[in-house]
Amino acid sequence: MSNIKLFDDAQIRVSWNADEEDWYFSIVDVVATLINSDYQTARNYWKVLKNRLNKEGSELVTKCNRLKLAATDGKMRQTDVLKTKDVLRLIQSIPSPKAEPFKLWLAQVGSERLDEIEDPEKTFERGIQYYRQKGYSEEWIKQRITSIDIRRELTDEFKTAGVTDSKDYAILTNELTRSWSGMSVKEYKEAKGLKKEGLRDNMSNLELTLNMLAEATTVELCKANKPVGFDETLDNVREGGTIANDARKKIEKKTRKSIISNTNIKKLGNK
Repeated sequence: MSNIKLFDDAQIRVSWNADEEDWYFSIVDVVATLINSDYQTARNYWKVLKNRLNKEGSELVTKCNRLKLAATDGKMRQTDVLKTKDVLRLIQSIPSPKAEPFKLWLAQVGSERLDEIEDPEKTFERGIQYYRQKGYSEEWIKQRITSIDIRRELTDEFKTAGVTDSKDYAILTNELTRSWSGMSVKEYKEAKGLKKEGLRDNMSNLELTLNMLAEATTVELCKANKPVGFDETLDNVREGGTIANDARKKIEKKTRKSIISNTNIKKLGNK
């Protein structure tokens, strides 16, 4: 949730620059929203528009930066981004009935971030509101918010162990998921028919509980074993995932059905 903002139902990837105290927005996501298109169409539109602006000598192209943002396959990829004020200039170059509402949305996003800096609890409040608007049950929302807190503890342990690279985070997350569920993140998402949607946001209550068990157990193992570096951290991740996997198998044996659901949240009726 920290790297996604919603405009209506459209997902806009963002990155907060603490030094500049400003958001960077994925240009392709903004374009897709304004022209109401899919990712590939928006990507081609931006490519043509960028060439045109470049020929016109527009400063907008020179202000364009590239940051690593999560792609649809979950991997971190270099993406064209613009700061808030430059997104406003981009909007002027794209005829769209959504232009004015999008400008208001940008102002709101900026205001919300300042509120969250002053009061971090508001971040969680916005998260709860987001899930309620999407129709998730109150029970599920409580678990999801708890899972976010546990995930933060886990990444803190990774940092303590000296693991800071985003690619290493992705590898550790993938291995943790595989250890408890028997599937990689990609395989798990494919089983649920997901593309851009987040895996955790499409887990059932029990799936989410087991994922939290794997992460919380790994946190405790890291605190006890004090791993140093990626390899030692990976050992703890695998052990934490295996403990949750044992719990999964015991539950499945008693219930005589698989916990790993091939359905997404829409099919589960929580949305």
